[in-house]
Amino acid sequence: MNLEFFTISLLNGLSYGLLLFMLSSGLTLIFSMMGVLNFAHASFYMVGAYIAFSTSQVVGFWWSLLLAPLLVFVMGAAFERFCLRKVHKFGHVPELLVTFGLSYLLLELVQLVWGRSAVNYVLPAGLQGPLFTVFGTNFPKSRAFIMLISIVMLASMWLLLTRTRIGLVIQAALTHPETVEALGHNVPRVFMLVFGGGAALAGLAGVVGGNTFITEPAMAGSVGAIIFVVVVVGGMGSLSGAFLASILIGLIQTFAVAMDQSLMSLLAHFSYVVTPETFGYPVLKLTISQVAPILPFLFLVLILIFRPKGLLGTREG
Repeated sequence: MNLEFFTISLLNGLSYGLLLFMLSSGLTLIFSMMGVLNFAHASFYMVGAYIAFSTSQVVGFWWSLLLAPLLVFVMGAAFERFCLRKVHKFGHVPELLVTFGLSYLLLELVQLVWGRSAVNYVLPAGLQGPLFTVFGTNFPKSRAFIMLISIVMLASMWLLLTRTRIGLVIQAALTHPETVEALGHNVPRVFMLVFGGGAALAGLAGVVGGNTFITEPAMAGSVGAIIFVVVVVGGMGSLSGAFLASILIGLIQTFAVAMDQSLMSLLAHFSYVVTPETFGYPVLKLTISQVAPILPFLFLVLILIFRPKGLLGTREG
């Protein structure tokens, strides 16, 4: 592993991991506050990207960076107020089912409005091209921008939850809702705002991720499973755990995708004596990059076996 490969993979892994954190933080916030695993969370990511694509053609990308998450916030808050709140009294299974149904509804709406093919959501002029060059390899401005937005979002969430009156009300509503309501605060409204805020964070990830990667109807499905892996690995309801898990999974996948060594050669580095007959020739012939997509799920299985509450979680599963 040369220094160029390590440096570029590290930077790409950090940018991808921070994008995952933008996605998973909203899901973690919703779960920690309301106990709801929102299956439509990745769909808000998709909707954010498509709204930004349309609004950027009218008001430009930089205004869309504010406008698209705001519109996704309104959608999320309205869904909580008029749908999720109605089924809350029936338990967790109806909540899961209604968010599952919302994910399919949003997918169909996106395909009806924007079509089934990828749209031409391009980077603004200020984010095109390399930010700097490392050992002859360019690091794009767009990935650096994702990192910047993620760090600003993390700092803003920490300040909001720990240093403001609103944050104190939100945290108190989590553990002592009756007391908070007795003090004159509208707890259902707090939950509505939290759900809308979590959706807005996913929408923000869509705005900055949609033009860096690709904006298409399949984008929700491509990250949906990964963000649930992040939430479980980090610890259910733990924002710090989600941050740690996002970075780890981003680095693991990025390094693995860039490695074209076979599994046999990897095992040989660790002084294992293997032959094609040991596990079967087709398996050992696979490269590390080919098995990269399953590594987060393997990580998830190991966490569930050896530490069910997650890396920084406080409750089981």
